[in-house]
Amino acid sequence: MEIIIGLIIIVLCCLVIWRASDGFEVAADYLGRDLSDGVRGATLNAIGSSMPELFTTLFFFFYYFYFLDEPLRANDGFAGGIGTTAGSAIFNGMIIPALVIMVVIYKGKTRRVPVSRKVILRDGISLILAEIGLIFLISGTTLYYWHGLILMGMYFVYITVVFRTMTKDATPEVHAAEDYYQNDGNGNMLLQVISLDLAPIFVKKEIKRGSAWSLLIFSMLIIGLACFFLVYACELSADAMGINTYFVAVILASAATSVPDTILSYRDAMRGEYDDAVANALGSNIFDVCFALGFPLFIFTAIHGPLEMNPAVVDDITELRVLLVFFTFAAFIVYIIGPTLGKARAGSLFLLYGIFTFYIFSKAYELEWAVQLGKVIRGVLGG
Repeated sequence: MEIIIGLIIIVLCCLVIWRASDGFEVAADYLGRDLSDGVRGATLNAIGSSMPELFTTLFFFFYYFYFLDEPLRANDGFAGGIGTTAGSAIFNGMIIPALVIMVVIYKGKTRRVPVSRKVILRDGISLILAEIGLIFLISGTTLYYWHGLILMGMYFVYITVVFRTMTKDATPEVHAAEDYYQNDGNGNMLLQVISLDLAPIFVKKEIKRGSAWSLLIFSMLIIGLACFFLVYACELSADAMGINTYFVAVILASAATSVPDTILSYRDAMRGEYDDAVANALGSNIFDVCFALGFPLFIFTAIHGPLEMNPAVVDDITELRVLLVFFTFAAFIVYIIGPTLGKARAGSLFLLYGIFTFYIFSKAYELEWAVQLGKVIRGVLGG
């Protein structure tokens, strides 16, 4: 019964995140109107749509430490956090682009999806470098506040590169006011609140900078509240399934927190903004790996001191870091081998994620082949 309740809560959290992300998308579309060349997708969209990963990782750290009254299980909190961020990075890099490709093709928008090689090289290489940095940084058994600071610093380096490589001579496209969200005032306020239709609540007539920021911030707060219950549901489901919460976080929490990324990439692609659709997915991964993990780690260790990891957690996160680099590199090859993306490459991305998911669940239930493969994977880093 507990597993059913846990899965129901996870589904409800997905719905809340989805509805709140609609409001975020309206605000981000307006605030990022002057950005170009995939920059909006890699920065504003990526950061905002990755708020679920940030909130979920924070709650994993502090939920285990305070709400469960088991301080020694802070290890499990960190494992859940890195499981969410790394699992989300793999989901974003494979499932989101694959879904976007298949949807726009079958809706007749295009036969093949063109993507800028510049965007792929910039964000793909930055992501791989960030993941390699994570491997070398989180290599011991003790984590300190400066580990989190370095991870956050890596993200700010990426942001600097993005803006420095933004096309300087491109003339920003001029949009009329009616190109952005407007409230005709005909909606029912009570229904809007119940359905989390946030845009008309904050935008009275025509969207402005102030109302856009208010809508953006409130949307993220709603998403944060959903993430708290998501962490609780993951713990409940893991106990009912008899596995570590880490494995539930890698698959279920990561997919749930990727709802905003999926929606934003889908809508960008339906508007023909394919660079932003892909840049959002890849840029979100860089935010997940660097900031969504680094900030909670910094806050937790700054308050409670160094985090000592037990051998089981070290083994799990070592495997995950290696798998993260491997699958990211495999997806990068799929992206880069041609100027456009079609159904065959979308199928390849789905297959890669299926292999990853199958291994994670096999490892969760300690199937012999998965245990032995895990030893081989850890051996890559000498573990």
